[in-house]
Amino acid sequence: MFQVRIHGRGGQGVVTGAEMLSIAGFLGGRHAQAFPSFGSERTGAPVVAYCRMDDQEIRLREPVMEPDAIIIQDPTLLNQVDVFSGLKKNGYILINTTRTFGELGLGDFVKDFQRDHLLTVGATELSIKHVGRPVPNVPLLGAFAAATGLITLEAVQAAISQKFKGAVAQGNKDAARDAYDIVKQHVAKREAHHA
Repeated sequence: MFQVRIHGRGGQGVVTGAEMLSIAGFLGGRHAQAFPSFGSERTGAPVVAYCRMDDQEIRLREPVMEPDAIIIQDPTLLNQVDVFSGLKKNGYILINTTRTFGELGLGDFVKDFQRDHLLTVGATELSIKHVGRPVPNVPLLGAFAAATGLITLEAVQAAISQKFKGAVAQGNKDAARDAYDIVKQHVAKREAHHA
């Protein structure tokens, strides 16, 4: 089973992001579930949502305590919430920022993690460019697809089509594709550097 925890703030589409991730997993032939963890639902308050994917039926219902991947939609949460709680050393960390892990003050923390599992993408900028709103959830799904290979970009785009219509759907598809391409280029560069 692959478990994902998504951290963000109210209004950033955290819950929608988890739902779309589970739809993409389902469209890719996996069993999937998504559910939120609600504390305060006010705009700007920290929000957590979860997604699980597996090749067999998922019977678990509790929160994801030991995620295989963490998606951080708002980097200001790094200093407010223990976003890395329970993360496995081979886990993925995907942060919505154009800054490096070192610039975020995480260099020492991530030194024992697999370098190809540590990714940053300016998802807010991509959503503003393509959708006209600062909602980073969908570009991060494109980045997640590129980073993990667990879901395809096509499945993400199909999930977008189920959730949105018209220009909003197209803008989100373009934002997801850009994020996907950025991560693929980043991974290819890193592999060439280590070859």
